[in-house]
Order: sequence, then structure tokens, then C-alpha cells
Amino acid sequence: QVQLVESGGGSVQAGGSLRLSCAASGFTYSRYCMAWFRQSPGKERERVAAITTDGRTRYEDSAKGRFTISLDNAKNTLYLQMISLKPEDTAMYYCAFTSGWSCPGGYWGDYNYWGQGTQVTVSS
Repeated sequence: QVQLVESGGGSVQAGGSLRLSCAASGFTYSRYCMAWFRQSPGKERERVAAITTDGRTRYEDSAKGRFTISLDNAKNTLYLQMISLKPEDTAMYYCAFTSGWSCPGGYWGDYNYWGQGTQVTVSS
């Protein structure tokens, strides 16, 4: 089975930066989509960004211009570089995986595998 392990979360002041990582293992797919979702109390899980193995990306409007998603295909490791963080970015961040040529939409149910999550807290 596909296993996803996130890391890199933490606490930061508004305007700061963090880089999240997600190591994927246990699969033989050559084409797939990986994505970052986030969820805070009382809110629905939303997709922040997604990327295919050939480098096509999608971003939530609030993340575009501040967040950058990337994928190291050789290491099967997903990254999310976040800059200019805002308190509204506070959430549990999850990485997700699904096979295929393209990424599906932002609905969480279209992704087949999930990591355990890493907490991001932005103060002030």
C-alpha cells in the first residue's frame, strides 16, 4: 500500500515561512498526482495545491503566489514551500496521493491515500 509521511510543520509568526515535506513509498505507479490539503476546526478539508509527475500544478486562490508545490520524482517526495504566512493558514496539513495522468478536482474523496498530517500554526 502507499504510505505518506509528512514533516516540517510548526509554529511561526505571521509573515514567516515553512517548508513541508511528504515522503511517499510502497507504490509502483509511474504517473500520479500528489496534493496538499489543510483542515482547521469547523472548516471543510480544502486542497491547497496539487502537482502531477510531469510538473503540472494547481493552487487554491489564497495560496497562489505565496505557496509553491514541487515534487522530487526520483525520491518520491512532495514539498510545499510556504512564505508570507498568515494566521488564516493555520491548519493541519495533509498530503494526498492518487494515480493517473492528471490531478482530479479539489474534492478530498478523489484521493486514495493520505498521510497523518502535520500541524502549521501561524500567530499574530
